[in-house]
Amino acid sequence: MYHELSVWSYLLITLGLTQVTIASVTIFLHRHQTHRALELHPLVSHFFRFWLWLTTGIVTREWVAIHRKHHARVETDEDPHSPQKSGILTVLLKGSELYRLEAKNDETLCKYGFQTPDDRLEKFLYTPYSYAGIYIMLVVNVALFGFIGITIWAVQMAWIPIFAAGVINGLGHWWGYRNYESEDASTNITPIAFFIGGEELHNNHHAFASSAKFSSRWYEFDIGWTYIRLMEVFKLARVKKLAPELTFDEKKDGVDLDTVKAVITNRLHIMSDYARTVVKQVYKEEEARASENSKNLYRQGRRWLIRNESLIDKSARVRLDELLAQSQSLAVVYEFQQRLQALWQEKTANQERLLEALQEWCQQAEQTGIQALEEFAQSLRRCSMAPARI
Repeated sequence: MYHELSVWSYLLITLGLTQVTIASVTIFLHRHQTHRALELHPLVSHFFRFWLWLTTGIVTREWVAIHRKHHARVETDEDPHSPQKSGILTVLLKGSELYRLEAKNDETLCKYGFQTPDDRLEKFLYTPYSYAGIYIMLVVNVALFGFIGITIWAVQMAWIPIFAAGVINGLGHWWGYRNYESEDASTNITPIAFFIGGEELHNNHHAFASSAKFSSRWYEFDIGWTYIRLMEVFKLARVKKLAPELTFDEKKDGVDLDTVKAVITNRLHIMSDYARTVVKQVYKEEEARASENSKNLYRQGRRWLIRNESLIDKSARVRLDELLAQSQSLAVVYEFQQRLQALWQEKTANQERLLEALQEWCQQAEQTGIQALEEFAQSLRRCSMAPARI
């Protein structure tokens, strides 16, 4: 027997139920099952699996396999849901259809769906009757809330297809800001990530896929991480992996093998700092000195100065080259940016060769006469490996 509630009560109940679903996706499916960034207590793990069965019909092995393939083949023709390849409207409006299509790919499931639940419940209930839970949820909602329960149920059923399959997979590779110039087009949709469980911080996640924490800057908030920390207090979760931290040893005055290891391990942090402290600073100085006729060129080329080479198309390349031809200082800092990136792309180089190359890079950077670049090179000498965080 149900009791009539206020409109606000129904809204809060609906929001609460959808947030449990989002938490189940981001904590259980994403951070725990797919990337093995944390361990969960068996009771918590099974609760999430059971709740997802009731509210989404998701089969764990399918979701995990598709997401792992997304990371392995990101922004290629084999990516299951790249807006760069399929188009933003296709992913936004038909994201769930793309998911269902890939879930039928036995090769994907076999190659990427390893180490997922394979117990009796999975074999005889959750997988073969994946949609049974959805109808049970409908009956429960109607029993609890009456006719309005159908509306609550409809919102629950639409939440993941719209916000996960559509918004995260679509906007998360199309629009937003980037802390890290990873080789994919991932973006952070908003720094305050609570509506979709922290998944809004998608660029941070792609930069450090195995980290249990998605927030990276002091002003970013990942509600999924808050849930995990709370579960840790009650011994219901244990974090296994976090993103590396960039640290500096003020006593160091030269580049050594520890510096090389620190730079390679923290390469995305390094390039983010280079973009912020060198490229943007020199750009600002050069733009202030530019003629009025060149102002538009500076505005058009700014974003491409720090963008990963793999993401620059032909028309953007033309604008970037025109900008670099206008400013010798920008051309120099851009060249040093590319040379620094090339250090960790030399897959055959040994540590001694990398040490020599980094020493040469710092020495030459300090001789350019560009203050921001000189200061960055000096700070790079002090990079040091941080102790393991876990």
